[in-house]
Amino acid sequence: MGQKIVLDIPEDIYKSLLEIAEQTGQTPEELAIQQLIAATQKQVDDPLEQFIGAFNSNIPGWTEQHDRYLGRSHQDTTERD
Repeated sequence: MGQKIVLDIPEDIYKSLLEIAEQTGQTPEELAIQQLIAATQKQVDDPLEQFIGAFNSNIPGWTEQHDRYLGRSHQDTTERD
């Protein structure tokens, strides 16, 4: 059995959640659980986690935005080819 959690969700977020849930034939609760699972799994499966703090990059926000920086770098590299 799982744990219960009560969230106070802003109205606009709840409306979006409800619309998507209706489109997919799910309840808002089921959709919210799937989103939480995906978000936490992304954190757990982060392949760069072991390198966070290993060196000074002098790039503000590196730990929070490394995926974006890597994507931009990849894009820049492929555009040059």
